[in-house]
Amino acid sequence: MPRFVIGFVRLVDRLNYGVGRFAMYLLFVLMAVLMWSSLSKAFFTPSLWTLEMAQFVMVAYYILGGPYAMQNEAHVRMDLFYAKQSPVRRAWWDGFTVFALIFYLGVMIWGAAESLGYSLGIRWTDPETSFLGWSWPQIGRLERSPTAWRPYLWPIKLVMLTGFVLMLLQALSALAKDIATIRGETI
Repeated sequence: MPRFVIGFVRLVDRLNYGVGRFAMYLLFVLMAVLMWSSLSKAFFTPSLWTLEMAQFVMVAYYILGGPYAMQNEAHVRMDLFYAKQSPVRRAWWDGFTVFALIFYLGVMIWGAAESLGYSLGIRWTDPETSFLGWSWPQIGRLERSPTAWRPYLWPIKLVMLTGFVLMLLQALSALAKDIATIRGETI
């Protein structure tokens, strides 16, 4: 494999390892938020923000932890036929599924970017009100949740977009590893 591919794989794996290890601890943050929710309902005035904050933390936990799970091959597989295959044949199957994943992630990244732009007041694709991708009449009108707490939604949408991009990078890393396995090389 070319050096730049090996460097790319190592960089992406190192990045997603660090992000995944960080995301792992978000489970404890989620537990603390839910514990506070229970305690405040039992002993104090119920908090308005706890349920939505728990949802945001759970989204970050899953989406930022996904590339780490892919790196460690921790996703669920149909092992009925897969486990009996040779490593080269498994690499062919993995490469095929990675192509499908790359297409899916492309659609998800596009949708997440549109949603993030909407939450920031930017319309990327509206030619009538945009100039160089910026929608001038809407800039500064930040989207908020319709709940009583009314948090801004752009931070969680940014986390989602970041997680999808990291998953795409990890999918490309996995594809490079599969190609190396098919060629009889290791990375």
